[in-house]
Amino acid sequence: MAQGQTITCEDAAAAAKGTPVRGRPKTMADEAVRAMIVAHARDAFLEVGYAGTTMDLVAARCRISKRTLYRLFPGKTDLFTAVVILHRQSMLDLPRPDDEDLPVAEALEAIFRIDIDEAADRERIAFIRLVITESTRFPEIELLILRDGAEASRRLLAEWLMRQVERGLIALADPAKAAQMLMDMVFGVFARRRHHGEWGSREERRAYLRMCIDIFVNGVARR
Repeated sequence: MAQGQTITCEDAAAAAKGTPVRGRPKTMADEAVRAMIVAHARDAFLEVGYAGTTMDLVAARCRISKRTLYRLFPGKTDLFTAVVILHRQSMLDLPRPDDEDLPVAEALEAIFRIDIDEAADRERIAFIRLVITESTRFPEIELLILRDGAEASRRLLAEWLMRQVERGLIALADPAKAAQMLMDMVFGVFARRRHHGEWGSREERRAYLRMCIDIFVNGVARR
């Protein structure tokens, strides 16, 4: 991905709606275009898959020249990487503010965005299912999904857990393994359809997610 500030979920949503992306005027043009490209690329990947999404298609949807697209994203894998990073932010709201002072369970609920709105929830579930399908068909994107998705998420969560240990709020011998365990518990919920069918409702799934978080927090509580 080209150099520049990280595209957030809010930036992409604003770009998709035609709302100016936040930033200083001198740097806003490229950042706004980049956010718009990522938003349209995400929609294209969801609609027609990785194989069906071409740079020509993305340029046409964005109404920009291919020269501009290739200047910001040299290839389709670079574009998909940016979408994976955007998706990661929709799954884990990290890093957190330095001055945040929430109970650990409430902070984890915020980190895993369990109260995300319905439209955003549908998008992130759709992308999870896209990743599960496409990573087996296209080896070239499997590694970047692991690197910029799962591994980056685990690292960010482990760093947050380590800070809670340092603050004396929880007890953990291995934050990295604890982060993986927690992600397996929570993210497994989103892949449930493959084996157990859909959830009865979003409320049922949300209650299950809170139970997962409560079990984890009780397990790492200082005794």
